[in-house]
Amino acid sequence: MRLSDHDLLQLTEEELLELPEEVLRRLSVKLLYDLKEARERLRETSRNSSRPPSSDLPWDKAGSNDEDKHPQQGQDEFAGEDAHTLDTEEASKTGPEERPQDEANEAQQTKELEDEASDRRKAGKQPGAPGYGREQKIAVTAEEHHYPADCARCDRELKQDAATAYTAFETVDLEWADPKKPGISLTNTKHTYYETVCACGHCTQQAPHRQVSHHSTPNIWLSEWRLVGPGLAALIVCLAYRMRLSRARIQEFLSDWLGLEISVGTLHATLHESGAAVLPVEDELVEAVQSSGLLHVDETSWRELNTLLWLWVFCGQGVVVYWIASRGSELLVNVLGSAFQGWLMSDGWQVYRYYLKRLRCWAHLIRKAEGLKCSLDITARLFGEQTLLLLNTLIKVVYAARERPPDQALTITYQGALSDYRCACEAMSASATHTKARALAREMLNDWDAIFQVLAHPHLPLTNNEAEQALRHWVILRSICHGTRTEDGTRILAILISVIETCRVRQQSPWIYLAAVIRQRRAGLSVPRLPLVKGV
Repeated sequence: MRLSDHDLLQLTEEELLELPEEVLRRLSVKLLYDLKEARERLRETSRNSSRPPSSDLPWDKAGSNDEDKHPQQGQDEFAGEDAHTLDTEEASKTGPEERPQDEANEAQQTKELEDEASDRRKAGKQPGAPGYGREQKIAVTAEEHHYPADCARCDRELKQDAATAYTAFETVDLEWADPKKPGISLTNTKHTYYETVCACGHCTQQAPHRQVSHHSTPNIWLSEWRLVGPGLAALIVCLAYRMRLSRARIQEFLSDWLGLEISVGTLHATLHESGAAVLPVEDELVEAVQSSGLLHVDETSWRELNTLLWLWVFCGQGVVVYWIASRGSELLVNVLGSAFQGWLMSDGWQVYRYYLKRLRCWAHLIRKAEGLKCSLDITARLFGEQTLLLLNTLIKVVYAARERPPDQALTITYQGALSDYRCACEAMSASATHTKARALAREMLNDWDAIFQVLAHPHLPLTNNEAEQALRHWVILRSICHGTRTEDGTRILAILISVIETCRVRQQSPWIYLAAVIRQRRAGLSVPRLPLVKGV
């Protein structure tokens, strides 16, 4: 915009009528550019810009034609102009001397709202509040007895008949459905632990195993002493992340369908323990990413309480990995480093330009060109049409080349068209008449080799749809839960959804694998490797 809100507030009808002709003409040109830019912003949708589909208006999603969406003339358009005129007239009545007082009042109101928000109590159980014990009684279906084997002092073998029970707990678990006998059922196993007094006088106890889950999550513990068994924990993870249910909805499901009453705190602890149990798998996931011949990378915003972070996705051959971190080159360097030698498919963010074997997503470029095609600026419209014509022509050529043996002459064949288009980009990049046309031209020039790399390698993809589709499910989850609240919650979410999606692309059940990992890790054993691709 050439004119800011501050500038518009100082313009009145009387002042415009008194301006000299030359000054009025220059001001009219600025207003014309601003009006065109404002109209173009109003016309932006997910199909002609980088805006997400969720930002489209409901009536635009219904599939109405462009003529209905953007009327050239009509009552709605004139009504919008009248409203803008009224707003401008109202704003012009406010003199500069009144604004400092208004800003001070607004700042005071903002401070009061912030103070009120900080005084609100945090969610969950408050310090000093009384706790509640478990009231539901479930019939025991199996019993397990745990005896000490050797004396902790003298290593003498201990006999079970001399042992006495000193503690016990129950674990509710899930039995997996059998294809020959569909349905799921719950089991309740009572675990009894014993202690034995040795001849040397030392009393040795057999205790449930307990350990810190991972060095990066020191506040989360893995323990055999759990109400929720590994299979039931996998179901809770499925309901929370795959089915996108809130803690209250998970409670409702377990109560209505399984007759099981579990507190929100237990559900929360189960999700955190499950994610912490699979954290050692991250090294295996990084190794799979680095060994991929083709890697799709994308990112979207993610909020951790009041901190803005980014949800990254790396889609390789048989692996999908997510990380939630800041939007910088640090994560790319830590994950890929010098070990990655494959092709990198990405959008136009400048951080990706450090990788020479890079591909650009054409879908982003086509959407931007579509937006220019609808521009009210003649030069920008012609540049958008030229870009669309070139890209659509080359798309047909690339798809046709995939049907026959590799042909390295595609770049040479279209060298003339590419040279002409490059000259148009250079001319547009130096123009200051249209901001978005200039930005697209510079983007094409900066990523020229990455964009037209597919002409030399037609077998490579043209779009980054694989990464964008991998993000779609979790973007919906973000809209529901509004992100995470703690560092541990962020870390747990990223590793769990990585394991879930990786097992899915390998056509393996993530829930059976997750239950096996939780069972092994609770017992202090090493984490099992990720399942291989089905059929391999």
